[in-house]
Amino acid sequence: VTSWTGYSLNISQAQRDNVLQPKGDVTATEGEEVTLDCQYNSSSSNDYLFWYKQDGNNSPKFILMRYKGDEGNIADEFKKRFSSTLDSTSRSVPLKIQKLQLSDSAVYYCALSLIKH
Repeated sequence: VTSWTGYSLNISQAQRDNVLQPKGDVTATEGEEVTLDCQYNSSSSNDYLFWYKQDGNNSPKFILMRYKGDEGNIADEFKKRFSSTLDSTSRSVPLKIQKLQLSDSAVYYCALSLIKH
């Protein structure tokens, strides 16, 4: 044998319960509308998806929870301009923010739970 080619094969356990948010920042203009994507994987059919907003060094603030489509709840302060629908077929729960305000600048987190909080 005069030549070898080696392949390193690494096997890991499948990540069954997790959320996937696209990396990178989203830039938009005041008054516009924006949708923040969130895909999820789950081993359960009872999925509770949450969105949180974090300003600076403050603790994350609850925006909304979705369970099977439009079921769920949303915090009063976000009801006018924030919305989301859980699509269990595509396993996505995008957050739509309308009429953007400067105060909407923050880090937004998507979270998955198999237990209702």
